[in-house]
Amino acid sequence: MATILVIDDDFYVREMLKTVLEDSGYDVLEAADGNIGVKLFSENKVDLIITDIIMPEKEGLETIQEVRKTSPDIKIIAMSGGAKVGPTTYLKLAEHFGANRVFQKPIHISELLGNIKELLNE
Repeated sequence: MATILVIDDDFYVREMLKTVLEDSGYDVLEAADGNIGVKLFSENKVDLIITDIIMPEKEGLETIQEVRKTSPDIKIIAMSGGAKVGPTTYLKLAEHFGANRVFQKPIHISELLGNIKELLNE
C-alpha cells in the first residue's frame, strides 16, 4: 500500500489524518514541521505528502519547494486554515510552488480521500 507523509504542527490534525488514512489502508509517517518532514521524506519511500502551510521552523511552502527540487514527480496536497492573510492566498501560493491539490481547513475527509486516490492513480 502507498505511504503518505503527513506534515502538520497541530498534533490533533496529524492524529486525525493518521487514523483516517490508516483505516483506509495507507501507511503513514508523521512530522510536526517541515524540517522533520523533509528528513523523513529523504529517508523513506513516500508516495504522497500532505502538508500544512503555516508551521513553525520550516513552513509548508518552503517544504514543498525543497521536496520538489529532489523529487519533481512526488504528489503533494497542501492545506491551510490561514492566518492574517487568509487561507486562499496561502493555498494559491502552494499551487504556484508545486502542490498538486489544495484544501482549506477544516477539510472534508471524503473529498481528501478521493483526491488522494486520484493522485496516486495518476
